[in-house]
Amino acid sequence: MAWRCTGKTNRELIENIIKAKILSSSSESQLERISNAMTAVDRAHFVPDKSAAYVDSPQSIGHGATISAPHMHALAVDYLLPFLRPGAKVLDIGSGSGYLCAVLHNLVSSYAQEDPTKVAVAGKVIGIDHIPELVDWSLQNLKKDDRTRRAVENKQIEIHVGDGRLGRPSRPYDAIHVGAASPTIPKALVEQLARPGRMFIPVGTDSQHIMQVDKDAEGNVSETQIMAVRYVPLTDKDKQTPW
Repeated sequence: MAWRCTGKTNRELIENIIKAKILSSSSESQLERISNAMTAVDRAHFVPDKSAAYVDSPQSIGHGATISAPHMHALAVDYLLPFLRPGAKVLDIGSGSGYLCAVLHNLVSSYAQEDPTKVAVAGKVIGIDHIPELVDWSLQNLKKDDRTRRAVENKQIEIHVGDGRLGRPSRPYDAIHVGAASPTIPKALVEQLARPGRMFIPVGTDSQHIMQVDKDAEGNVSETQIMAVRYVPLTDKDKQTPW
């Protein structure tokens, strides 16, 4: 899949992802939501190597971390989309460069028609990373665009240093994205899902799969295996190999 959707510009990259028909969303309105949210976030603001910003491949962002390939971010958004309504609360574990937090903000916030700079319905996106340098860098990245800069200033996007396996238990989350592979599904994250809520998480060590974890309105939890993947591990800070 890597390189398949590469574009010369951010817009072309997202158009190629939609054209590749790798997303499960079938309606034009669903695909338009994903396309608009991702097109509005210039990936060049979130990668160290600007010349490769629109290459459909993961990239190192230092500290043993990567930014996922663009098509994987699109897939994550695709599977979480039913829970990414305006006003929703989202947790991004291993938030890294801050890229997906920016995309998620566009999906859980709506803007006034008469003033596209004014938030009409504000969602909440919380990112967690255990590398302080990445948290600082991600906040700098988010401030490169006026929309996400205002979201950070208004605390509609927050990025915190912490152990993502423990989540951030201040609120139930409509959607949780995990950007690194956990050996098992962390119990704390399942507990922090709203009723209903959904989590997108890579699970496994030598063999990894994306798992969709759903919690229904009664609190019943179900798990669905989606696809085989290869992610960096969700691990302790002192065990993360520096690059």
